[in-house]
Formats: sequence, C-alpha cells, structure tokens
Amino acid sequence: MIDLEVLKDVLDAYKRDFARRWDEERYKWEAVKHFQEHWDIHAEAFGEMFLKATEKTKNLLMSRHHYPRGMIRDFANADSEAARAMFLHLFDETKDLFERVEKFQADAEELRAKYDNGTWRQHYQTPNAISTYLWLRYPDKYYIYKYSECRDAAEVLRSDPVPQRGGSTASLIVGYRLYDEICAHLKTDRELIGMLESALTDQCYPDRKLKTLTADVVFYISRFYARKSSEENDEWFPKDYNPNISTEMWLKLLADETVFTQESLQIMKRMKDIGGMATCSQLSARYGETPNFYNRGSSSLAQRVAKATGCPLMEKDTENSKWWPILYVGKYADKNTEGVYIWKLREELSRALDQVDLSHVPLYAFETTAVEGDEHETEDTSDGTSEPYTKEDFLKEVFMSDQQLNTLLSLLRKKKNLILQGPPGVGKTFAARRLAYVMMGEKDDSRVEFVQFHQNYAYEDFVMGYKPDGEGFALKYGIFHRFCRRAEEHPDKPFFFIIDEINRGNLSKIFGELLMLIEKDYRGTKVSLAYGGEPFSVPPNVYIIGMMNTADRSLALIDYALRRRFSFFDMEPGFHTDGFRAYQASLANETFDALIEQITALNREIAADPSLGRGFRIGHSYFCGQTECTEEWLREIVEYDILPTLGEYWFDEPAVLQRWENRLRSVFDD
Repeated sequence: MIDLEVLKDVLDAYKRDFARRWDEERYKWEAVKHFQEHWDIHAEAFGEMFLKATEKTKNLLMSRHHYPRGMIRDFANADSEAARAMFLHLFDETKDLFERVEKFQADAEELRAKYDNGTWRQHYQTPNAISTYLWLRYPDKYYIYKYSECRDAAEVLRSDPVPQRGGSTASLIVGYRLYDEICAHLKTDRELIGMLESALTDQCYPDRKLKTLTADVVFYISRFYARKSSEENDEWFPKDYNPNISTEMWLKLLADETVFTQESLQIMKRMKDIGGMATCSQLSARYGETPNFYNRGSSSLAQRVAKATGCPLMEKDTENSKWWPILYVGKYADKNTEGVYIWKLREELSRALDQVDLSHVPLYAFETTAVEGDEHETEDTSDGTSEPYTKEDFLKEVFMSDQQLNTLLSLLRKKKNLILQGPPGVGKTFAARRLAYVMMGEKDDSRVEFVQFHQNYAYEDFVMGYKPDGEGFALKYGIFHRFCRRAEEHPDKPFFFIIDEINRGNLSKIFGELLMLIEKDYRGTKVSLAYGGEPFSVPPNVYIIGMMNTADRSLALIDYALRRRFSFFDMEPGFHTDGFRAYQASLANETFDALIEQITALNREIAADPSLGRGFRIGHSYFCGQTECTEEWLREIVEYDILPTLGEYWFDEPAVLQRWENRLRSVFDD
C-alpha cells in the first residue's frame, strides 16, 4: 500500500509543473502513437521496420552506455527471423509475463554469443528496455519500468515491498504492482486527466488507461520530487502548528498504558537511542520491524494522545498528516539518507522521555524481557570472548543487498520460523548461521544448534523417546528438547536452531505436537509430551531457520502444516550484488570475469527453460572463498561442479548440453 497523503502532495506538485515539463515529455505519447502506426511483426525487412517503429523513443531505448535499440538492429541484420521470433514470443499475451521477459533476455544472449563480432560485450536487453517494448506494443496495459525510478517512487510513497536491485524480472513484476496502485488513484483525479487531455495532440496516443501518464508521474517523483533543494531539506515543518502539550503533560501520558502501549514505548525508546531524529527506514534498519511499523505506530499513538488531551490538530486536508506533528517535527531527507522524511521528537516529549525509566522496554525487535517477578539472574551462555558481528559484516560475507537482509530480519522477528530456499550453491547454510550472528550482534555459537534432517530422522531424535541404555531402554531427551531448555535459562538472549535439508525428513513425524508449539502465538504455551507426559513449551527466544534445495527433484512438496508456520525466503544467485562485485574486483582476473558472464547467461537460460526454472540456477558460492584466482581452480569448478549438474538438467537434450559445454570451456581458450 502507498501513502495517499504523500501521493496527493506529489500530484499537486506534478500538476503545478505539468505545463513547464510537457514540451520535454510529450515525446512519450508521440512515440507510442508512432509505434502503433508503423509496427508490423510480419514485415519482410524486420530490422528496418523495427528502427522505423521505434525512431521516436529517444533516450528510452538509447542513451550513453546503453544501446538496446541498436543491438536489436544488429541482431536483425545477423538473423532477422531469430530477432522477429524474440518479439513474437514477447508479445504473446497467452504466455506468462515473467517467462516471456526471461526468455527474451536468454534469446538475446544466445544471439549475442552466436554472432558476436568481437564488439558485442552485452545485449543491453534489460527489464527497462523490455518494459519499453511491451509499453509500445500494449500501451493500455504496460508501463515504462526503470528500477531506479521505481525504487525512488516506492520510497517516497512508503510502498512495501520495494523492488530490489539485481532482482531483474522479479523487480519488474513488483514494480508493475506499484505502478498499478498509482494508476488507480490517477484515474480519480479529474483535474489531472483534464490537463492531460487538453495537452494531447493528434500526434499523441490518447492514453485512456493513463499508463503512460503513470510512468511519467513515477519519472517525476524520481527526477524532481524526491530531489528537494538543500534549503528546503533544512527546514523543519510544520512551522505554524504546536499541540501545546507540556513536558509535565507528556509525563502523565507516558504513565498511561492506554495511551503509550508497549509498541509505542518501543518506538520512543528507539527514537531516543538513535539521537532523537530518524527516518522510518533508519529505525527499521537499526532496530528491526518494517518502516511501516514506525509510521503507522506513530500515527496511532498520536491519535490516542489527541483523544486523551483534546489538543489542537493541524489543519490540513489530508487525514494522516494531522497526526504525526503531535509527536514530531519533520523535514525531507537528503539523497544520502535512507528514507524520505526525517522525524524529530518535539522538545517537550523528548525531555519527558529523559525522565522516565524505559529499561524494561526492548530496544531491538528480537529482544525478550524476563517474566514479571522473576528476579533471578541468568549466566551468559558465551565465554565472554565472542566477536561482535554487525549488518555490515553480514553484507561483506553474504552476497545480498541491504534491503534483502532487512527483509530476512523482519520475517524472522515476526514469524520466528524461517525457511531459506533456493538453488544449489547460493549459500543457504552459510547465510543461516550469519543471520543468527546478526540478530545476536555477536558470533556466539553456544546459542546456535545445527542439525540435518533425513528420511530416518524421528521424533525420538528431535524431541524425546526411548533409546537403548545398557541392557534395556531409557527415556532420552532429543536435541531440540535440550536446546529449548537451554534457551529457557537465558530468556533475554535469542537462540537459533538451524535445520539443513528440512524437507527431507518426515516433518509431521519429527515435530509431532511441536507443530503447534513453534507457532509464534503459541510460544511459551505448555503441552504434555507424548512420552512421559512432561509439560513442555518452545520459548519465545528460540528462532528456527530451515534450508531447502529447490533443485532437488526427488523431494515432495513440504507439508502444508509446516508451510503455514514458516515464512519462506527465496535466495538468489548473488552475481549482481555489490558484495560479489567487490569480491570479483579483488580477484582482478579476466578469465574469472568471462566465466561469471557466461554463468549469468546460463542462469537466464535455465530460468527460461519450462522443465527447469529459477530454482535450478547455478549459485555464486561455487566461485567464492578465494584470495587468488587460478585457471586450474576455475577449470575444476566447470568440469567437476557445473557440467555434471548441467548433465542432470539436460540429460535428454544433448544439443543444449553440448552448447553449454562448448561455451563454458571456451572461456579458457586464447
């Protein structure tokens, strides 16, 4: 959901600037009209037709260092029918959009590799370019998508989720959802629609569905609205409003649990800890929860304060903007600050917070507090020498984006149970342990347990059961039972139970009655165990992280009973992440660079293969962990890791397998 208050502000600014910008942006509507009049998929000279149909697109399909239009021209010159087939498939609305985009990129890479004359270093058919083709062909259905513009709009409008850098097609799909939501609201703005209709000429596409207008609004947000002047950024607002609540009144409100709930106190404590001013994104990144937790939580708190005090409200014609100024003053964040608005606690509220004891309020989202009245101290589980571990440490070691890490932390804190799933070699096990380190803030392996499920793993191994003991049998505790008991002794510390190959075991048999107890809402609830009737509960400070391999064809789907108790996070090959690129740069090896380029192309083809898909792509971890890159090491990866895997994938398609054997081995040729 987007913040309608902010969108209204955006549209007010857009309408004020509309006439000034129209002469520069009108070409978008003209480009669509021109394309519709000249596109002919069956034209004898396909390349010439394509150039003619797209000649008014200007910088949309050609800019400095980006030449998607030129590459299609070159592809058509080399193989006109292959280029035509790419667009026939892309424009086939009976097929899934994700599959069409992925196949278009895979086909482009195949043509590039097949006809490369030594200068075709890439095909340039990015999601941005492909979305432009789709928009030109179906202007009443698709938008011009660009990751950076969509990201800026999502942040300004406080949309969740935000498209991810490197997410490629997946980010395109997420971006389209944001565009759809914006478009729905544009259709209710009669003033804006009237302005557009008055400006359109006979050379413009009528844009009755407002798809082009939506794309232009997103462009405006990114290029203009989100780039406020430094003078405006330095002004705190509102200037002409004050709730007139004194420090003494705030102290009384802070003591009222019906006004300052536990959630509200968490927000206040974190605001004070971070220095009294922050964006919602900054609070989320440092302390956990989503940015919306702080946005909506503050608004709800302000409404309760207004009800309790009868304080004046800010007079403004939007619903949400009258609430947050009760607690804060605000200003736009600059381009180097994560988030859109910086909130600063009002002076009277800040002074009141200095006078109250918030030691019982968790600072971080994953913290738990001791049961009221339980004053016994618990000993530290570590030996006191644990190495600190931060988000920055995680991002250096695990090739993910900062936003992906924030998502992982949020999912784990909310659900307490998380499954990392993905292709082989994406580093699921490696990431799981380091995710635990991030939440602990240190490398304390005494609070991490690791097991691997298999077909013979049983409840007796996991929870408890009778096992041989001398000449007879004795009731023994399983590994998870012992782990939970240990976690109970340290309720103020998070504990992590990591399960590799979680879908290889008989999950209902292994977990038994614990299927209910691991749910967040049932944490701390005691039930009688199957053996001995002992009361048992799963503590709130236990987090379960499972891993599963999406390329394992032999496995059945994971039990529904377990699926609904876990959040699932897809781990992607990390070749395009900042971390991997930095690692790649540190090796400074041309052969390594060429091989990674081929693996990236290989992954696109695997993803587009209907018998395989994204879950079978090659992960980045095969290529990690080296300080020196040798050709021998790279050849071993290709011959003994990658090619045997491809042999399983395409055992019934020898021509495809042979092609990729040739491509990967050719990396080592002079």
